Amino acid sequence: MSEPVVELRAVSKAFGEKVVLDAVDLAVARGEVLVILGGSGSGKSVTLRHMNGLTQPDAGSVFVEGVEVSRLAEEELGEVRRKVGMLFQMGALFDSMTVFENVAFALFEHTKMTGEEIAARVTEVLGFVDLGPDVLPLLPSSLSGGMKKRVSLARTIALKPDVLLYDEPTTGLDPVTAMTINRLIVDLNSRLATTSVVVTHDIASALFVADRIAFLEKGRFAFVGTPGEARSSDVAALRAFLAAEEAGA
Repeated sequence: MSEPVVELRAVSKAFGEKVVLDAVDLAVARGEVLVILGGSGSGKSVTLRHMNGLTQPDAGSVFVEGVEVSRLAEEELGEVRRKVGMLFQMGALFDSMTVFENVAFALFEHTKMTGEEIAARVTEVLGFVDLGPDVLPLLPSSLSGGMKKRVSLARTIALKPDVLLYDEPTTGLDPVTAMTINRLIVDLNSRLATTSVVVTHDIASALFVADRIAFLEKGRFAFVGTPGEARSSDVAALRAFLAAEEAGA
C-alpha cells in the first residue's frame, strides 16, 4: 500500500468502563472504498468519527493526509473537515432550509464563490446524485428517505472533499433505494477521485461497494481484506456474522 490517506495507529477509546476501541491500527489507501463491518455497538461509528476529529482517542494517533488530526484543537479542525466530508446516518439536513439552501450552506460559509457560482455548483452536485433542479425549492419534509440521503450526499461533496465518510448510508431504506445509494457510493468514488470509508451492518451493501472490508469485534479489527477473502475467512465471528446477515437473521 502507498502512503495511506487516513490512518489509525494504536487508537484506543473507552466510554466509562466500556472499551470500544483497543489499540486498533487501520490504514485506508488512496482511492479505495473501505467498509467497516461489525455488530451493533461494536465501535464502527466511533471509528469513523475519529477520522474527522468528531471524536478524539484516549490513546494513539489519527492521521489524515499525513496530518495528525487527533491532536488538533477544535478551532484547528475546520480545514480537516473540509477535506473529509461525512454523510451522517440520518442525513442531518436543516429542516427549515430548502434543498438549495442545504446544499449551498457550506459553500456560502467556507468559500468566496459568487452567488452565481454557488448556484451552478449546487446544480452540478445534485446532478451527481441524479437529482434535477426541480428539487431546489423543496423542504426536507417533502422528500422521501432516499431523496434525503441523496441531498445530504450532494451537500457532503459540494466542497470537493478528498475523503468521504458514510455512516450507515442505507439504514431505513428499502432494498431498491439502498442499491441506488450503493451505486452512487461506487460511482462518486470513481468520478470524484475520492477515498471512501463506509460503516454498515448491511452485508449486501458491504459486498457491493467494498474494495476491502475491515471487521470490528471486541474492540479490535479481527479481519481486514477483500470481499472475496472475507467470504473465505477463518475468523469465526466474521463467518457467523456474514452467514447470519445473509440469511436475514
